[in-house]
Amino acid sequence: MAGKVIKKSGWQRRKERVRKKVRGTAERPRLTVFRSNRHTYAQLVDDTSSTTLAFISTENKALDAKGNKTEKAKNAGKLVAELAIKGGITSVVFDRNGYLYHGRVKAMAEGAREGGLKF
Repeated sequence: MAGKVIKKSGWQRRKERVRKKVRGTAERPRLTVFRSNRHTYAQLVDDTSSTTLAFISTENKALDAKGNKTEKAKNAGKLVAELAIKGGITSVVFDRNGYLYHGRVKAMAEGAREGGLKF
């Protein structure tokens, strides 16, 4: 069908609006968060070279399996901060990826701050 318009979801529109303003570099990469129904994922991304520097999710066996999804997200934030500091990264730009800064997204950010990242 020619001329069919597909409406974007609210999450997609918010994601694009946030991404227009947030860019990561090698010195200060973008910490992006993705939330599924079961797990929370975080990546450190260098947008200048389009590479992922570190990745962690709540599926990781290194995390404690106990606790609710928010507690697991906080632990994942601490673990991604450890990976970043091992890689020589101390400062990041936080990309909430169109989600509200609340719940698991906020817990991931607080965990990363507790782990030693600055944003």
